[in-house]
Amino acid sequence: MSKPRAAKVSEFETGGAVESPEAAMKALAQRNRRRAFELLVREYRDRLFRHALYMLRDPEEAFEATQETLMKAYLEPALFEPAFKIKPWLFRVITNLCYNMSRDKRRRRGILKAVPRPGNEPPLPLDEIICAETRASIMDALEHVPEKHRSILLLKYYDDLSYVEIAQVMGCKLGTVMSRLSRARDKLQACMKSE
Repeated sequence: MSKPRAAKVSEFETGGAVESPEAAMKALAQRNRRRAFELLVREYRDRLFRHALYMLRDPEEAFEATQETLMKAYLEPALFEPAFKIKPWLFRVITNLCYNMSRDKRRRRGILKAVPRPGNEPPLPLDEIICAETRASIMDALEHVPEKHRSILLLKYYDDLSYVEIAQVMGCKLGTVMSRLSRARDKLQACMKSE
C-alpha cells in the first residue's frame, strides 16, 4: 500500500476553485501561522536557493542567504496580511542580501570563480554535453553583464517572475522593467558574441 502524498500548496481548494499558493497560505495562516509558514518554505525554498546560487556562485553562501531570507520572512509581522505580496518581497530580500554578500566578499578578497574539478563520472551523452556547454557559456557571459542587468535577467528567466513581480522586487515602474530587460538581453547577447 502506497503512502498518501503530501498536499502541495497549489492544490488547496476553497469553494471548488483552486487558490494560488499565496492565497492558500494566507487563508491557512488565519488558523495556523506555523503551518502556513511551513508551506511557504516548501513553496519557495528551492527557488530562493537557486536565485542566490546564480547570483553568488557559491552553494554555501546561497544556502546562508536563503536561510536568512526565510528567517526574515518568519519575523515579518505583515507576511500573511491580505495586501502583502509574498513572492516579490522574498525575492527582493534575497536579492539585496546577495548584493550585500557580494559587495562584502569583493571588499575582502574579490570574487572567486568556482573551478570545476574533474571527477570519475561516466561520459555524458552528446545532447547533455551541448546543453551543459550552452548553460556554461551563458553563465560566463552573465559574469560580464553589469550587476543591475544580470539581476533582472535572473529574476525573469531563472526565477520566472512576471514583469509586475520584478517591478515590485526592484522597486521601479513596469516600463522601467521592460526597457531594462531589453537592454540586459542586448548586453548579454553582445557578451556572448564577444566570447
